[in-house]
Amino acid sequence: MFTGFTPETFDFLWGIRMNNNRDWFLEHKKQYTQALYEPMKALGQELFVPFQETPGNVLKVSRIYRDARMHPPEPYKESLWICIRKDVQWWAENPCLFFEITPDGASYGFFFWHPPTAMMEDFRRRISANPEPFLELMARTEEAVGMPVTAECYKRPKPTDNPALQPYFAWKGQISCIRQLQPGPEVFDPALKDQVGDFFEKLTPLYEYFCRFSV
Repeated sequence: MFTGFTPETFDFLWGIRMNNNRDWFLEHKKQYTQALYEPMKALGQELFVPFQETPGNVLKVSRIYRDARMHPPEPYKESLWICIRKDVQWWAENPCLFFEITPDGASYGFFFWHPPTAMMEDFRRRISANPEPFLELMARTEEAVGMPVTAECYKRPKPTDNPALQPYFAWKGQISCIRQLQPGPEVFDPALKDQVGDFFEKLTPLYEYFCRFSV
């Protein structure tokens, strides 16, 4: 059961940022497990319940350890995240719903970091042929969450004859709708799972829409 994060969660995250070495981590491993990893895993398990009956959805909890094969300068990450996505080889080319915590706070929402070029070409063809369902989806989503869906854009947007589609023809990657939280009462409250779960529910139609392109 998720009972919230604690000030000790951020103490550990700031500690690993300032002391990113094996000796410090081993000395504080119990704090990592109890204040960060176990609460994150519990939060993920509760958030995943509405998605577990849909074939292909998986819950991933990140590791604190960096991949030694990449020869990073520091052995540990200074953040931890969970994500709900399809069971695919590389998450970056597929949409996800995520929650992440860092020394500076928490963030959560929808993210599609690096959609393949061919996928975005297919996306533009489909919304050109039948724009209304997509435009309605965007309007409903942004009204429900009270914020825009944003993206990294091409410097020279792809051409379209439909003015309503022009903003989306500029999309290149990093398609996102993300809320930010500062360290404090909201993050420490067990009701955080309901807050994040409600946001995920409102973003699920957007997530499912882009999953159809990425499969």
